[in-house]
Amino acid sequence: MDAFDLKIINTLQKDARLTNQEIGDLIGLSASQTSRRRQILEKEGIILGYNARINQRALDLKVTAMIHVNLHTHDAKSQLAFQELIAREERIHDAFTLSGDADFILKVVSESLEHLSDFISEKLLSSNLVGNVKSYIVLKTLKEQRHCMLSPKTKPSKSTI
Repeated sequence: MDAFDLKIINTLQKDARLTNQEIGDLIGLSASQTSRRRQILEKEGIILGYNARINQRALDLKVTAMIHVNLHTHDAKSQLAFQELIAREERIHDAFTLSGDADFILKVVSESLEHLSDFISEKLLSSNLVGNVKSYIVLKTLKEQRHCMLSPKTKPSKSTI
């Protein structure tokens, strides 16, 4: 991976709707070179996909919560079963395994506090996997970034060229 690959990634993170020609114009490559490099970045799994950021409130999703979850047991079977529960649940937007006081932290969006409460009791606490749940209601989002800026000093683990 070289500086042009990093520029392609940075440009796509800012606006994934740009054409190869537009990206090429911005970074100093032809559309065909940009396209070739982009395809390699996708094939090697560096670019995982493209998506749209959505205004949650426009979809009547007014409550965001961060939920710390501790499992009853920490064996591999319980971990896998809980990860499968996470994967099936659309209200969970982001999920992370942690070190420290919680096993997992979930970012959950919901229509209301009542719906959030129902989700916690019906999906999480009713599961025989979950031992403890702590929820934190997000009052205001101060920063939400869906990309990481890469510099030429970044040392990617894979070579695309």
